[in-house]
Amino acid sequence: MSKPGYKRIMLKLSGEALAGDQGFGLDLSVMNSLSGQLAVIHKKGVEVAVVVGGGNIWRGAPAGKQGMDRTTADYMGMLATVINALALQDSLEKLGVETRVQTAIEMRQIAEPYIRRRAVRHLEKGRVVIFACGTGNPYFSTDTTAALRAAEIDAEVILMAKRGVDGVYEADPKIDPMARKFETLPYLEMLNRGLTVMDSTATALCMENQIPIIIFNFSEVGNIERIIMGEKIGTLVGGDSGNGQRDSQRNGKPDESGH
Repeated sequence: MSKPGYKRIMLKLSGEALAGDQGFGLDLSVMNSLSGQLAVIHKKGVEVAVVVGGGNIWRGAPAGKQGMDRTTADYMGMLATVINALALQDSLEKLGVETRVQTAIEMRQIAEPYIRRRAVRHLEKGRVVIFACGTGNPYFSTDTTAALRAAEIDAEVILMAKRGVDGVYEADPKIDPMARKFETLPYLEMLNRGLTVMDSTATALCMENQIPIIIFNFSEVGNIERIIMGEKIGTLVGGDSGNGQRDSQRNGKPDESGH
């Protein structure tokens, strides 16, 4: 394939993936490697949106189980995603990639508030858009945010970036070396098997909107570009029929960019 197979993608990046081997905080070498991979596909004309998690800094659900008010804990987690988003923005812009951070909770001094039409317009102008603060609501994961924002901006695929995990297996390969890796996986089978690579709310939202999901190892440099150029990397959840439906929906929809 001589040109990218996708025009607009959503990259879902967990906070833990950004922590590197240290397990917490930000590993700038990991961040810079990721930015370099995104810069490559950006130069190929791919419109890139990113949803970042905050688990390398704070996780709301475990804190809630330990007695903290769950809503407060989740809002703290949303703020953690902003730290990661700003770090990624800084890393990308050092490579000459124009970037915008949009937050579901307003903090205008450091980022734009999330406005769908403005986000789409940024993408059309070749800017990478990073979505932070999740959905702005407690009890919803950043996986669900990725599915929601992907549907809103008409992303053709969600790339679930995992560190050191090259796809979805029927069992934990560290425990069961004979566990089979899925090359493709229907949405319903992933839900029925209770596979935790993406939460059930996010999976159901992707299924409803026919957005394919690719789970892959982003630690292997070049994997993002390989996926964009059509190589079969990781596990594909959903399938090509989803791509066609999303494309036809976009082609039949009037421009709603507002500009």
